[in-house]
Amino acid sequence: MKIYPAIDIKNGVCVRLKMGDMDQATEYGDVAEMGRKWQDMGAQALHIVDLDAAFAGEFSNYDAVSKLLSAVSIPVQLGGGIRSMTDIDARLEKLGIWRVIIGTAAYENPALVEQAAAKYPGRIVAGIDAKDGKVATRGWATETDIGPAELALAMKERGVNTVIYTDIARDGMMTGPNIEATKNMADKTGMEIIASGGMSKIDDVTNVAGTGASGVIIGKALYSGTIDLAEAISIGGASC
Repeated sequence: MKIYPAIDIKNGVCVRLKMGDMDQATEYGDVAEMGRKWQDMGAQALHIVDLDAAFAGEFSNYDAVSKLLSAVSIPVQLGGGIRSMTDIDARLEKLGIWRVIIGTAAYENPALVEQAAAKYPGRIVAGIDAKDGKVATRGWATETDIGPAELALAMKERGVNTVIYTDIARDGMMTGPNIEATKNMADKTGMEIIASGGMSKIDDVTNVAGTGASGVIIGKALYSGTIDLAEAISIGGASC
């Protein structure tokens, strides 16, 4: 199971939010420096979210992401505001991102997902965020009637095999991941499920590994020091 340190970008700097609330942001400094820090501590890959693009749709943090890519040699996946082939091409071809995460567009424009997955096999990830068992889009502001496993299977039919599953109520709250829902996603879809949201202690890493998830994203718990990255990587490697 791969461990993904999370780096969220707002106004060009690294931040952490509570439950996706842009008004509840804590700054952690330079994005490239943070990327180097996690790489030096053994990170196998990085999970980046462009918060400004997610909310406004414009890739205003291009320079910050570019500097991050120049500073590290490990794979970087990027999400936030990716809603067209132009967006995808800019990140995968121009920047050289490892793979992109399609969130809102996965629900609203499945044809885009199919087109992107055909053009970039293995480099398109579906970001599925859920609240009370239903998918939420548009920066978690819009609730839908579809369940996360149902949407994941629809993405699988269109050529995507990796899903980042986020429990919105737990994101940034350090209340523990939704183990039952994560296992349900892995069991029902047979896809590579990357768990996100609520990681608070090292036992959470062990518990996620037991769900059959292929990866876990850790944010605030790394920044606050309640999870040691090296120990998490050790547990993830042992579960493979």
